[in-house]
Amino acid sequence: MSYKNWFDTHAKKHKTIVDKLLACGKNEDEIIEYFCFENMVKNEIDFCPLYKKNKKCHDMKKLNCYLCACPHFRFDDDGLSEYNGHKILSRCEINNGDTIAHDGVIHHNCSPCSVPHHKSFIKKVFDVDWKKIMKECNLGR
Repeated sequence: MSYKNWFDTHAKKHKTIVDKLLACGKNEDEIIEYFCFENMVKNEIDFCPLYKKNKKCHDMKKLNCYLCACPHFRFDDDGLSEYNGHKILSRCEINNGDTIAHDGVIHHNCSPCSVPHHKSFIKKVFDVDWKKIMKECNLGR
């Protein structure tokens, strides 16, 4: 699956959940709280493929899944640039994490970074429209 396909598919899943919560009268804090890992595994099993394994994407006690991705992540399925003959498909604007190279491409590896999974960060960037938060991510448009 391309980054763009994942991005668009995830945005739809996120919107469905947020719209449901807004229809129930939930406020910002309640919406963010709803996206805590333990609740999402129980109530939104199809939101993330890791939920079926009851597995977190990051090893942290209080993982919040509201953002899932990070607004500092940048991608272009056609490539951002090249390095030593490898096409760079993604990067981090704040230089957290590391990279993974395989099959002639380089991907940014966000697993060492937990920034977007902390409630305090989510509150700083919060919008009910996930695509607005992530508007800088897709450089290929």
